[in-house]
Amino acid sequence: MDIAKDFAVKLFMLKIGATPKGRLIEQHDVFFGIADDVKSLIPHFEQAWPEITDIWHLDAYRAVTAVNGYRIEVVPRAQHSTDQPCVTFDDSDNKQLYFVNLGGYLPNHFEEFHHKLLIVANNMSEAIAIAKRSEFYQQFDITGTRATSHIDDKYGVDIDEIHRVADVLPKAFKTQYQLRITADEAAKDDEMVIGYLPKKLFDSDLI
Repeated sequence: MDIAKDFAVKLFMLKIGATPKGRLIEQHDVFFGIADDVKSLIPHFEQAWPEITDIWHLDAYRAVTAVNGYRIEVVPRAQHSTDQPCVTFDDSDNKQLYFVNLGGYLPNHFEEFHHKLLIVANNMSEAIAIAKRSEFYQQFDITGTRATSHIDDKYGVDIDEIHRVADVLPKAFKTQYQLRITADEAAKDDEMVIGYLPKKLFDSDLI
């Protein structure tokens, strides 16, 4: 029996926005969680970022079930079979799912532009190499200046700005679940939900 097929919860990636007290402009962060739906994650990200409680909105979210030819599944941690290819939370020998936040600049723009990537790779070094081949990295790389594209937030590429998704999940999810990564050329990347989604939409069950 394939545990993942009988298991309803999914990995979600959220981009959260808010303007906390004392800030002049909107702040953003990314949150990863495991649940049946996005609404179920609200208590978890409000606990992780308490300053935004009741004033947040989502700018984007997606279920993460496929990334670049790999199927991403959530399985119960206690029931996981050791003979399945799987991400563990303390073992980097297997394929891993990485979150990369690229930052870059354009001439005469008072702005740092960002592009967020999910990458499946064997290790962080390989994930960095893949990120540097992205269209964003090439477009926003102002060669010969300090404003080269970078893996946020240093000038140049630094391993510290890449996060293994398994590491940044809240503890409540780490203790219950594991991610299973399986090569699958037929797996299509998940559709992203993009747009301003205020808290009241989730309160009213319109989403």
